[in-house]
Amino acid sequence: MGIKSNMAKRYTAEFKRDAVALVRSSPHRNVTEIARELGVSAEGLRSWVKQDKTDRGEGRPGELTSAEREELTRLRRQTVEQQKTIEILRKAAACFATETTR
Repeated sequence: MGIKSNMAKRYTAEFKRDAVALVRSSPHRNVTEIARELGVSAEGLRSWVKQDKTDRGEGRPGELTSAEREELTRLRRQTVEQQKTIEILRKAAACFATETTR
């Protein structure tokens, strides 16, 4: 048995799309078989298929589409940046306030 790396393989969006299309077009084959042929993990392929279903509006209520996930990630990053900016401005205001009282 080989040594497993902590680095996950990255697959292109096109590869994922093609892999999902293969699963969808092969109803008599299971995901594990197809994953083995493609050289990807079965769980990874299952998650791609699940996300594809959600993106097409066939997911469970409350599941986020890929676009919604991207927006959420972008908004979280923006929030962190805004919090940093607010903290810098708060410190600067405090600094200027002490200078003007001298």
